[in-house]
Amino acid sequence: MNLLDTIDQICIEHRENVFEIYKNSTLTYGQLKKYSDALAKYIISEYGDDKSPIAIYGHKEHEMLISFLACSKSGHAYIPIDTTFPKDRIKDIIESSKPTLFINIGNIDIDNFNGEILSLNTLNDIFVKFSGIEPDKSYRVKENDVYYMIYTSGSTGKPKGVQITYKALKTFIEWFMPYCKTSEEESVFLNQVSYSFDVSVISIYIGLLLKKTLYVIDKEMTTNFKDLFKNLGISKIAMWISTPSFAEMCVIDNSFNKNLLPKLEKMFFAGEILSKKLVSTLYEKFGDISIINGYGPTEATVLITAAEISKNMIYAEDSIPIGYGMTNSKVMLVDDTGKEIKDNKKGEIYVVGDNVSIGYYNNEEMNKKHFFTVKTETGLKQGYKTGDLAYKKDNLFYYCGRKDFQIKLNGYRIELEDIENNLRKLDYISNAVALPVKIEEKISYIAAFVTLSKEFNEKEFKIVMKIKNDLNKSLPLYMVPRKIKILDKFPMNSNCKIDRKLLQEDLK
Repeated sequence: MNLLDTIDQICIEHRENVFEIYKNSTLTYGQLKKYSDALAKYIISEYGDDKSPIAIYGHKEHEMLISFLACSKSGHAYIPIDTTFPKDRIKDIIESSKPTLFINIGNIDIDNFNGEILSLNTLNDIFVKFSGIEPDKSYRVKENDVYYMIYTSGSTGKPKGVQITYKALKTFIEWFMPYCKTSEEESVFLNQVSYSFDVSVISIYIGLLLKKTLYVIDKEMTTNFKDLFKNLGISKIAMWISTPSFAEMCVIDNSFNKNLLPKLEKMFFAGEILSKKLVSTLYEKFGDISIINGYGPTEATVLITAAEISKNMIYAEDSIPIGYGMTNSKVMLVDDTGKEIKDNKKGEIYVVGDNVSIGYYNNEEMNKKHFFTVKTETGLKQGYKTGDLAYKKDNLFYYCGRKDFQIKLNGYRIELEDIENNLRKLDYISNAVALPVKIEEKISYIAAFVTLSKEFNEKEFKIVMKIKNDLNKSLPLYMVPRKIKILDKFPMNSNCKIDRKLLQEDLK
């Protein structure tokens, strides 16, 4: 499959169909092609063979998707930068990637930028000036070229640019697309995930290839329940794509059910642990739907495992699985020596295949640490060490936590996710986060934040005592958090994941 040719053909054949709905505005398939062609032609005319990455700043505007496609058609990797990013982070991304062009849809003041800045008004002028002009296809992103770069948090405090090639994107799409098919061809996909979070690739590209309509839920809507539920109510969504945290926020409201989303067929989750409690609640509220759980690091192109979650899995002894390994790459578990291990044994998740990133942009030190190459029958393949622990049973992978979430307290080695999972098992707790508390650079004790699934007519300290007493039945005393804080809801970052960094700061 030639991704860009296929997208172009779909845009021509379905030119009148709506590709995206955002507030009171629509973008048709025909407009997507027309405007992305015009912008690509402009970029080619200005930059020619210069293949420098292009930064695109904005949130959920139509022009974001147009710009992504224009970059690919003109041979440039694009870097999505969300409007929720602080200025210092944007500065770090620019310093690292050194883009020659900054498409400023979100209208931010950029200091000391040496390249060209395109404002939204200038973009609209380009759409008119270059309208109807087909860009030269020879400039398009090729198989081994970088298609997009997403900046993720780095342990040094500086973000790392993950380079995803055209081949890697295609490898992911070819494997995952069947999970996203709905009963009706002209159905609606939720477009809520920030474009700076790679799970958004599912709605953008698989949505495009399946000829779907994307319904946008932006950051502003997620902070206003009335607005959020009004939009969900008119969305006609058939495929839900989000983190578990976003769905947990929605299920608090009693109206979040089949009556609100009568066309809902599938719910897909990634980015965080999917709890049995949430799965059970969603089945109660929506009945006969398909719930899909997925897992994958940005460095291996969105996902490397996925599975439909049956109702039987809610009652199984194991946690909710993260899925079966992708079929067109190798997902395996290894021990501390790098040797592949057998089923039912815990090990680190490694992935080898065409879906793996070619590495972090201009960061050889981190590349040597996390990436490797393997000689296969079809040539050298790139591999990635995820740093995540799991075990495998009946071909399904079960997540066990981060290697670096393992701490040492008073001589005991403790996995923080072990504490979190035991907190979630308490029927009155909906979600939990456990964090180490350091005093003078040494871990002094463990703290936990929880949200409750039912109301108590008791003071907080009594509820906390109950939690600790119940935890004592499943955990040794040294693993029971010394401090527990009850929250109405968890703070979320720009990717709609629980903001652990903010919680950690709350402990200082």
